[in-house]
Amino acid sequence: MSLGILALFALLPIVSVFGLIVLFRWPATKAMPIAYLITFFEALVVWKVPFPQVAAASIDGLVTAASILYIVLGAVLLLNLLQQSGAISAIRSSMFLISPDRRVQAIIIAFLFGSFIEASAGFGTPAAVAAPLLVAIGFPAMAAVMVSLIIQSTPVSFGAIGTPILIGVNAGLSGQTEVIDYLGAYNVDFPSYLSSIGGKVALIHGITGTLIPIILVVMMTRFFGRKRSWKEGLSIFPFALFAGLCFTLPYTLTGLFLGPEFPSLLGSLLGLLVVVPLAKIGFLVPKDIWDFPSKETWPQEWAGQKHEDWQDNRARMSIFQAWLPYFLVALLLLFSRLWNPLKETLASVVLNWTNVFQTSISTSFQPIYLPGFIFFVAVVLTIFIHKTSKKQVQIAVIRSFRTLLGPAIALGFAVPMVKVFINSGVPGGLDKMPIILASGAAILIGKGWTAFSAVIGAMGAFIAGSNTFSNMMFSLFQFATALKIGAVPGVIVALQAVGGAAGNMICVHNVVAASAVVGLLGKEGLLIRKTLIPMTYYLIVAAIIGIIMLQIFKI
Repeated sequence: MSLGILALFALLPIVSVFGLIVLFRWPATKAMPIAYLITFFEALVVWKVPFPQVAAASIDGLVTAASILYIVLGAVLLLNLLQQSGAISAIRSSMFLISPDRRVQAIIIAFLFGSFIEASAGFGTPAAVAAPLLVAIGFPAMAAVMVSLIIQSTPVSFGAIGTPILIGVNAGLSGQTEVIDYLGAYNVDFPSYLSSIGGKVALIHGITGTLIPIILVVMMTRFFGRKRSWKEGLSIFPFALFAGLCFTLPYTLTGLFLGPEFPSLLGSLLGLLVVVPLAKIGFLVPKDIWDFPSKETWPQEWAGQKHEDWQDNRARMSIFQAWLPYFLVALLLLFSRLWNPLKETLASVVLNWTNVFQTSISTSFQPIYLPGFIFFVAVVLTIFIHKTSKKQVQIAVIRSFRTLLGPAIALGFAVPMVKVFINSGVPGGLDKMPIILASGAAILIGKGWTAFSAVIGAMGAFIAGSNTFSNMMFSLFQFATALKIGAVPGVIVALQAVGGAAGNMICVHNVVAASAVVGLLGKEGLLIRKTLIPMTYYLIVAAIIGIIMLQIFKI
């Protein structure tokens, strides 16, 4: 069978997901089982993958789906507990003290605070934290999820303390003959080369990501404003640009000079420290206050799962006390990733299943290292801090588990589909589906590969649900393709990593998980159609920067 035909077969699972969810507007709970079955049968019939390997990949997918649901459950439970305790009303008040303008609130909570959570934890956690906070202060559920997904771009390549570079690109390139020979010719060691790729990634993101705050605001005013106006978003351009620069300047400099661990962390922290107090005094904020239309006029598709209004009969809670659970989440995530003794202790508790069904596939679950555990710790502490009653805790628990029923079905098929797709290679047989697909694209595009390499990264993230996995799958392929067409491999691999970050905006895993937190399940197609717009911007601008960088960098 020719490479072209195989590439079309490899494309079918992606087309089925995109077509059913985005074009036909099926909910993920119905679309993902179909996509899984297509991938399952293709692996068995076309790729001739032994059944035990397909089954093992599916098991690995179920374990990964459980990890995602574990994180989402913790985030939802904390939110429901805060609603019960009356903290949400205090949080709402605190945001209006900074600025009543919804555009400012979106930039601070989604972009800056969300980037900080991404830097600390990764795993799609920012949307699970930012989206419910935005809903709690009066955002339509769909708007909250959309802006939370849009920021799943710039900080992602250095999320979870640099995991997509330090683990993703590293695993894809280290020890490979082509890379060793190439670096030997330039007398460069691999750690230095990996750090230089991280610097290139930071540079591309730093330029492209500076406009993300204005893009998310313009998208919000265009799709969720009374006037459906782009202009209302553009009117806050000076403040949005300032907020973007407060993040991307320290982010880029850190990536260039300090390495891949801290760009997103330092960028978001410095951004919050500068932007929040200045927003409070109205620096660069327009005098006209923008808000959503009244709740009674919202289309049904905007709203998430309906919740009754909770009456807070307690004494008014202080802003510090209300925000304390989220501060604790951020601090615990930070310490669990940066303080090695704690990190090693948490990571040492692993539930392993090696060589599942006697295949090379292994799976694991880290119950106290995953961000879900941090959320549960924060939940327990919140019960004492807010003196929450037993009845309030029971209500929060019941509502949280009900919220997760739909996402459990969607993710229970989506992630196994991804794992089968990724593990479809057979020794002595066909390459994995992603590699076949990328090879077909490389042959079709040839010398124009630089303009397309970030798209492969985005496709990998869409399929795998992770920038890290996308980099693992495609870094070596991108490196080898660059050598074939005479391009600078470091730039091409950097574009791969940037594209992998941008692909998180439309990744089904992230969309389902973020929607689940606010009870918006079934609207994934509407969300992906919207987030395709900023993702397209990201890929085009990244490609232009990459073409320029090819003229500057030599390795």
